[in-house]
Order: sequence, then C-alpha cells, then structure tokens
Amino acid sequence: MAALVLFGAGVACAEDQQLDAATKARIDKYEQGPATVDVSQYPQVIQDNYEVFSQKCTQCHKLSRPINSDYALPDEWSRYVKRMMHKPGSGIDGSDGKKIYEFLVYDSSVRKKAMLDDKLAKLSAEDKAAAEAKVKEVHDKYDRK
Repeated sequence: MAALVLFGAGVACAEDQQLDAATKARIDKYEQGPATVDVSQYPQVIQDNYEVFSQKCTQCHKLSRPINSDYALPDEWSRYVKRMMHKPGSGIDGSDGKKIYEFLVYDSSVRKKAMLDDKLAKLSAEDKAAAEAKVKEVHDKYDRK
C-alpha cells in the first residue's frame, strides 16, 4: 500500500512539472487554501463520502486542490473525478468515484453556493436545468436520511 501511495504521489509530481506556468499558478493558489471541509452538518452518508474523498484524493495531490478549486457544476466534478480515476496509483474505482462525485456536488451546492449560482446563471436554459437536476438528485438522495 505504501508503494502505491508513493507511486501516486510521484505521478502527481511528474505531471505537475509538465504544466504550463498559468496552470501551475492556479493550482498553487488552490493548494494555499483550507485543506479540510467541516462536514459536521452534512448528512451522514455525505460525511462518509468525504472520508473516501479525503483518503483517495490525497494519494496524488493535496486535498486543498479540489476543495478550493473553481469547480462547482456537477459536470465539472464528473470530468474531474473521471480524470482522476484514470490516473495511475489513484486507487479510485467506480464505487469510490461515485461517492467522491456525490460529495463534491453536495459540498459545492452548500459551501460554494454563490459560485455554483453564478455558474448556473451563465448556462443555457437547457444546461442549467440539467445541472440543477443533478444537484437535486444528490440532495434528494441524502437530505431525507
């Protein structure tokens, strides 16, 4: 297991070295922010999903990177999680990927609500409705429990 952790971290470092200066600066900005989220008021399953997110995502990068990123829309998180699932050493399978995605969508709709609302306002009516439906689906799944 330790070998996988080190391998994953090595991959992240190697990939970070290949990034252009603007992308590196953006990532550095995200990584300077908070590295945890207070999930104590979230539904228990979302709290459990946060633990999966915390454990899996730190295999390759600082947790502050996704926490402080400018991603808020469900489709942004879907692309991000799918990309991370394909990284060597991530250890993120389909089940973990779904848990991470649902945590990120839920968290963005609470902690990043202003950012989410701003991004939703810029979408076409069709894309906005689809994004709102995805957020609602996650909330409907967990808020009643």
